[in-house]
Formats: sequence, C-alpha cells, structure tokens
Amino acid sequence: MRGAVKPAYGRKRRLAAAGMLASLVLTALLSFAESAEAWAAAGHIYDDAWLFTDREAEELEKAAAEVSDETGLDVVIVTTDDAQGKDSQEYADDFYDAGGFGKGRDYSGILYLIDMDNRELTLSTSGEAIRIFTDSRIETMLDHVYAEVSDGDYAASAEVFLEDVGYYVQAGIVAGQYNYDTETGQISVYRRITLSEFLLAAGIALIVAGIASRNVVRQYNMEENAQQIANHNMAYRADSKFTYDVSRDSLIDKFVTTAIIAAAASSASRSSHSSSHSSSSRSSTHHSSSGRSHGGGSRRF
Repeated sequence: MRGAVKPAYGRKRRLAAAGMLASLVLTALLSFAESAEAWAAAGHIYDDAWLFTDREAEELEKAAAEVSDETGLDVVIVTTDDAQGKDSQEYADDFYDAGGFGKGRDYSGILYLIDMDNRELTLSTSGEAIRIFTDSRIETMLDHVYAEVSDGDYAASAEVFLEDVGYYVQAGIVAGQYNYDTETGQISVYRRITLSEFLLAAGIALIVAGIASRNVVRQYNMEENAQQIANHNMAYRADSKFTYDVSRDSLIDKFVTTAIIAAAASSASRSSHSSSHSSSSRSSTHHSSSGRSHGGGSRRF
C-alpha cells in the first residue's frame, strides 16, 4: 500500500511546483507589463518639479504622443526644480541628448523646459526641428508659453507649446531658412526645389534637348555629291594663307603689391554675410556638452 501511494504523492508535489512556477512567471509578466506601461506613459512628459496634476500629466502625455506621431518629431516636456548647476539651455540640451530623444539619424525633435530653479522657460531643438523653428518662431512660442506661466498655469503653457509645434510643422520650413552657428559663424542654407521650379526646369530641358536633336538629325540627313564636296573644299582653301612674323614679349617694370588682411576684416566680412540673410529665416545654433548641434532659446519668468 505504501509503495502505491508514493508515486501519486510525488506527482502532486511536481504539479504544485509547476503551478507555483507558473504563478511566479505570470506575476513577473504582469509586473513587467505594468512597468512598461508606466515607462511608456513617461515617454514625453517628465514632471520632476511636480507642476502638473496626475490628470494633467496624463492628458499632456496623450497630446504630446499625438503631436509627435503627426509631425515626425520627438516632442518632450520637462519640468525641474534642480538644474544641477547648469543654466536652462544647457540643462535642456543635455536632458535631450542623455535621454536618447530624437527621430531619425539627425535626432529630430523639440523639448520644452520649465526650469523652476533658474526661473526660466527654454526650448531646445535638434535635427530638422532646427530648420522648422527659426529664431523668430522660437520667440513667438516663448511669448505664448510665458503668458500662461505668468498666470501660474503650467499645464496650459505646455498645451500651448504643443499647439505651436503642430502649427509650425504644418506651415513648413520658411523660405530662405539658414542655420547660423553662433560659435563658429558657419552658415548652412536650406535649399529645396518647389514643384513649379521643377516643372519649369524640366520644360526648359526638354525644349533645349528637342532643338539640339532636331539640328543633329538635319545635319545627318543632308547629302552632298562629289562635285559639291570638291567645290566646298576649294572654297575653304581659297582664302587660306600662312603669315610668319617675328615677335618678342618684353616684361617691363613688374610691380607686386602685398598686404596683410587683419583677422578683424574676416570677422567683419562674416558678420556682413550673416546680416545679408533675413533674420526672420535664421536659426541660431550652438553645441551641447555632448558636441551635438542644438537650436532654441529661453525666457526668464
């Protein structure tokens, strides 16, 4: 009897162990899912200064995710009460870079920072967003968010920011847009071909190609007999002659003038070149501590 009971008891123990293992696995999966969901919910909103209510943060997260999907830019909103000894622009740039934000190879995106430590509102752009959000547009956006923050409505300022992002992305890159590196003075002009320009160029190319082709065909279709060829050659040689003359080049009084161009002249030239572009189409850029290029601006409150 005892020998018959032991196998059944062993099976019960194995089944109990399997059930316990399955329960642990299920618990781990649920925990992972909750963590992933919580992580995803924090994908666009980082309220480290606790300026938003839970409901406001949730609504802002949904709105930011929608704007990000529609614009193709990574859109991030950050609040902080500890800038770690950095100014607002440095903190915003470093937060963006360290967080691995940005879409595409040029890390395109925009970040809005409410810095309670430095009492400053800051925008940081990267990649294609630098082209879209020119200095003029940045200043307008700062005007809009400042109006809400001055009333103490931080969530409303974030909403206005998201609306402006969608609006300007839809408006597109302004004509004549260029990036101006404030550290090196280098200028990068944005160039694009509109549909009308493409059609005009294609039309002109077709016309020129048609004329050239017609001339070639006409030349190849022309036939001459032997007498015409002989007359042509005689007429060509009739006025031909060789004339020899002795000439000599003399170099008299050669003067070379040299001058040292001061560095200030180069700087002035660069400044005038910069001013030749419209300021409304300029995007001023700088480099973050990681060496990446960023645009943006800030406003104290």
